Amino acid sequence: MVQKLLQLLLESDNYGERKGAAYGLAGLVRGLGITALKQLEIMSTLEQAVKDKKNPRKREGALFAYEMLCIMLGKLFEPYVVQILPHLLLCFGDGSQYVREAADETSKAVMSMLTAHGVKLVLPSLLKGLEEDAWRTKTGAVELLGAMAFCAPKQLSACLPSIVPKLTEVLTDSHVKVQKSGAQALKQIGSVIRNPEIQAIVPVLLDALQEPSKKTMFCLQILLETKFVHFIDAPSLALIMPVVERAFQERVTETRKMAAQIIGNMYSLTDQKDLDPYIEKVIPGLKQSLLDPVPEVRTVSAKALGAMVRGIGGDKFEDLMKWLMDTLKSESSSVDRSGAAQGLSEVIGGLGIQELNRLMPNIIGTAERNDIPPHVRDGYTMMYIYLPSVFGDDFMEYIGPIIPSILKALADESEYVRDTALRAGQRIINVYADTAIELLLPELENGLFDDNWRIRYSSVQLLGDLLYKLSGVSGKMSTETAHDDDNFGTENSQKIIMRALGKDRRDRVLSGLYMGRSDTALLVRQSALHVWKIIVAHTPQTLREILPTLFKLLLSCLASTSYDKRQVAARTLGDLVRKLGDRVLPEIIPILESGLDSEQSDQRQGVCIGLSEIMAATSRDHVLVFSDSLIPTVRRALVDPLPEVREAAARTFDNLHANISQRALDEILPDLLQKLGEPEYSERALDGLQQVMTVKSRVVLPYLVPQLTSPPVNTRALSFLSSVAGDALTRHLTKILPALMSSLSEKSGSPEEEQELDYCRSVVLSVTDPEGVRTIMEELLSAANTSSADLCSSAVTILHAFCEGTSADYSDYLPQLFRGLIGLFVRTDEKVLHASWNCLNAITKKLDVSEMLQHIADVKLAMRYATSDFKGKELPGFSLPKKGIAPILPIFREGVLSGSQDVKEQAAIGLGELINLTSPEGLKSSVVAITGPLIRILGDRFTWNVKVAVLETLTILLGKVGALLKPFLPQLQTTFLKALNDPQRSVRLKAASALGKLIVIHTRVDPLFTELHNGIKNAADTSVRDTMLQALRLCLNGAGKKMTEALRKQIMATLQGMLGIQEDTTRSVSAGCLGSLCSAMSEEELADTLIQHLLDNDTSVDWMLRQGRSIALYVALKESPEAIWKPSFQQSIINVTTTLTGSDRIPLCLCGFRSLGYLLKHQIATDEVDTSLVSLLVKGMKADSNDVKQLVTQVITFLATTASKELPAACIKILVPPLVMGTKEKNTIVKSNSEFALVAVLQLRQGDAILKATLAQLDVGMKESLNEVVTKSLNKICKQPEIAQEDIDDTVLK
Repeated sequence: MVQKLLQLLLESDNYGERKGAAYGLAGLVRGLGITALKQLEIMSTLEQAVKDKKNPRKREGALFAYEMLCIMLGKLFEPYVVQILPHLLLCFGDGSQYVREAADETSKAVMSMLTAHGVKLVLPSLLKGLEEDAWRTKTGAVELLGAMAFCAPKQLSACLPSIVPKLTEVLTDSHVKVQKSGAQALKQIGSVIRNPEIQAIVPVLLDALQEPSKKTMFCLQILLETKFVHFIDAPSLALIMPVVERAFQERVTETRKMAAQIIGNMYSLTDQKDLDPYIEKVIPGLKQSLLDPVPEVRTVSAKALGAMVRGIGGDKFEDLMKWLMDTLKSESSSVDRSGAAQGLSEVIGGLGIQELNRLMPNIIGTAERNDIPPHVRDGYTMMYIYLPSVFGDDFMEYIGPIIPSILKALADESEYVRDTALRAGQRIINVYADTAIELLLPELENGLFDDNWRIRYSSVQLLGDLLYKLSGVSGKMSTETAHDDDNFGTENSQKIIMRALGKDRRDRVLSGLYMGRSDTALLVRQSALHVWKIIVAHTPQTLREILPTLFKLLLSCLASTSYDKRQVAARTLGDLVRKLGDRVLPEIIPILESGLDSEQSDQRQGVCIGLSEIMAATSRDHVLVFSDSLIPTVRRALVDPLPEVREAAARTFDNLHANISQRALDEILPDLLQKLGEPEYSERALDGLQQVMTVKSRVVLPYLVPQLTSPPVNTRALSFLSSVAGDALTRHLTKILPALMSSLSEKSGSPEEEQELDYCRSVVLSVTDPEGVRTIMEELLSAANTSSADLCSSAVTILHAFCEGTSADYSDYLPQLFRGLIGLFVRTDEKVLHASWNCLNAITKKLDVSEMLQHIADVKLAMRYATSDFKGKELPGFSLPKKGIAPILPIFREGVLSGSQDVKEQAAIGLGELINLTSPEGLKSSVVAITGPLIRILGDRFTWNVKVAVLETLTILLGKVGALLKPFLPQLQTTFLKALNDPQRSVRLKAASALGKLIVIHTRVDPLFTELHNGIKNAADTSVRDTMLQALRLCLNGAGKKMTEALRKQIMATLQGMLGIQEDTTRSVSAGCLGSLCSAMSEEELADTLIQHLLDNDTSVDWMLRQGRSIALYVALKESPEAIWKPSFQQSIINVTTTLTGSDRIPLCLCGFRSLGYLLKHQIATDEVDTSLVSLLVKGMKADSNDVKQLVTQVITFLATTASKELPAACIKILVPPLVMGTKEKNTIVKSNSEFALVAVLQLRQGDAILKATLAQLDVGMKESLNEVVTKSLNKICKQPEIAQEDIDDTVLK
């Protein structure tokens, strides 16, 4: 039977037979059981037939069989569906129309009998078919997917969310037939829609799916305009939801808004189970819309989320809740936080009141935290904006708890947090103004008096919004008029507010608003004034009504610990006096006066502030009326134990003085001065005076200064007052400074001295204006010049305190300071010296490098000024142990190191002068600081004049503290020897002098002498050789005796060989060297040198050699007369000297007189003057050569001024007549030299005793001549500055 039916099914030409065979086969299988399909090989036969590509009848017949089997067997055939599905897909694209029609019918039968499990088995294969490259396969899969519209409703709702998106993708396929099949499949889905409203707009939905970019908005509009009466079924959702999902991706705001609206509406029109598959796809779009910049889109999206949560429940939205909480704390944008807050509010609303109760404590707590970023607080505060709208009256219980957190947020440092809090407050007032006044008003009233001005400002704004809401006015009209009391309120609105609030509460609210008009913050004042003008109809009348309540508030604020509250209350008091007139004063002032007796210090301070404002607001006449009670009040307040009260009392004093002038000074200040002497009140009285000075220094100072500067000087009060006196102090400095100096000098040496100095320091450091600085400099420098050591020390000490601590610029006075302070270095009083040294040190420490360079000349000038009348050589101020030249050394040192060539030279010269004026003890601490820079300069390439100045300074330093320079000896020797070969003669000469000083501290002198000896022998340049010879002579003077015998003999031989050299200068210098070497020779060497050379009186030898020997002789007599003037050589010396003085050759004659001069100097010192030798000088005065006469007069002057003893009277008697005759010579040089010689011989500068004694011994003619010379010339010379006497030795190079 089965085989016959299969034959008819697959091979018959008759459609009816094939169809009937299919029915029969299906019925037979149903009767036999599902196992017959396998046992009778029915399925394998049908599979072969459906695969037969040659015979379309077989393929059609197999499809007929599949169709009937599905219909007859139902769910039993479901396992075979997966097997036949690939064949079915191929048949959809078959070449035979009949086969394709059969495939279509079969697919409908297959889909109608599928269970949920079957759908899961079939769907993946169909969706995979869409990914095939062959268009026929794609088409078959599409048509099969379309056929799934005929599934059972339950299966349909499960599969359509997966099918429709895939079909919409097919609509854009490259093959036209695939596109057509996709459109047909969607129509099939649309055809099974049972909702009549959706059925009517299926074409619109299909158009939106096919052309989303053009038709989506129109489709959404149609959907929103459609009035739904029936539930929306699964097929309807399958077409609607892809359109909505696509709409969320649009850029157009309106499109996203409509999509969100549709989502929100959908949950009331459809089975929630049908919507479940679309949740995950819709949520991202809603999230994106929730963060949209357009508020309407955010609102609609938030409501849609709320509707979803209400419809489905909260279990599926845990991830959404987490995302909303995270976005609420987003730092990126306030829009994101706003959307998250709105969405979260709607979601909480969907979850119900229990969820609100669970979350609100955390929301309030987080909004009030200070330890979290401002954007987090902002997000949580935004919840207060949206939760009232979501929950309505159910949220009322949270109004009281959230108002403080809103007010706190209104004072936040971040502006956006404040803006959010203000919107939250306004939303709460708009929603609950009528129903929650009892909850709102107490918090807003407290906010009016908060310490933070932002909270006060926001409280005024919110209170204004509440009053506007209650009274029915908008509050948006402009209130900028000419006067504060041009009001816009009406009696009707006043009555409404009275009914709503009650009288007590209305009075408190209006009192707070009125006080806000006098707030310390401008924004609070403006806002309070605006609200007052709009709410209040008549200001004076309203003030009289609320006065009792207002006064209670004022007194409590005057007693507040908050400075702002006390200021507001005080200003309000003043405003009240202006508004209500002076008739309110008798009530207010007694209350305020009694407040000064309060134990609360804040209330006492408030009383002072209040009195100040009242006096500023009322007329002078009324202040005069109450002055008898006001003056004692101010007196008490100025010595109050609390500083803040004293500060407020000073401002009250200011206002009182403005009204009663001098009387305030006369009746208050004496009391304060008296209390300065009372231990109990002294500190308070002093601070009270200081506070008064702060506000009224120009008036108070002229009154106080005479009182405080009269003995005993109250330096403590002056120091405190000066800190607040400002520029007004400058006018009184001429009185204050002498008083300070006097007081400090009186306390000198006492335990109170340091404290007294602190007071003086405070006074002078308070002066910063140029005029005041000038006065301080003039007064203190002038006082420093007084003879009183204590006063001088005090002046300099105060000057030190000023210069060290002031921020004022006193650079213009530095030259005067240098001159004045260095001028004090000549004093002998230790205290003055130390004070001036410390002051100078403080001044120079504040100088920068550029300033130091500018003041080198000023310091040099100051040193010269100090020494101009100073008799000693070393200034005591520079010779202080461990202090020395430290104050001004940095100036010269910086000049040497950093200055220009000229500045370096001047700095080095100045440093040399400074060293000259300082004792070795004073130089000890500065040797290293001086020597290092000077050596460094000599090692660089600087101009010769800089090197000369540096070498001169080092020479002076070596002369002062040679032993201390031993660590620098190698560097110094190398430097000096290098300078000895310098091209410039001046540099070489200074180097020679420096070597002469350096060798004194040498322990091993032979290397230096050897180097000099070799240099002399090898020098090609005669000028260099001459300076080396001079260096050798100076070294011989300093350390010749330390030289070894062998080296001495070598040098001696060299020098003896140079006595007759042709070059005059070389001959002179080398002879001088030999003369100096005599002091270092042994007795045998000296005797040999004298006999062979110096005392050889042979006139037949060359005169140049004779001159060299004579020069060596007088230098030897100069340097070591004791060694030469011995009995064995005395007569030879006299003979040689006599011969030389009588020589016809002038150079030899001059050498003879020089030898005579040094010989006589030695004889004067040893009291064995040979008058016959003196007579040689008289003979010289009669010589024909003026050169000889000039030298003779110089020798006489030299003897009179440099000899260790006075000239014997016998010598004077011999020398005076020729000198008197010399004053009558025609040659002016001889004449002037004779006059100077007479002054020196007669010692006229010291008196006329020797003159009188000499006159007594002279004959009459000479006596008259001498008297005439004395009268005409010598007396004048005595009045002139004494000229330094030059040495008669001309062998030293200059």
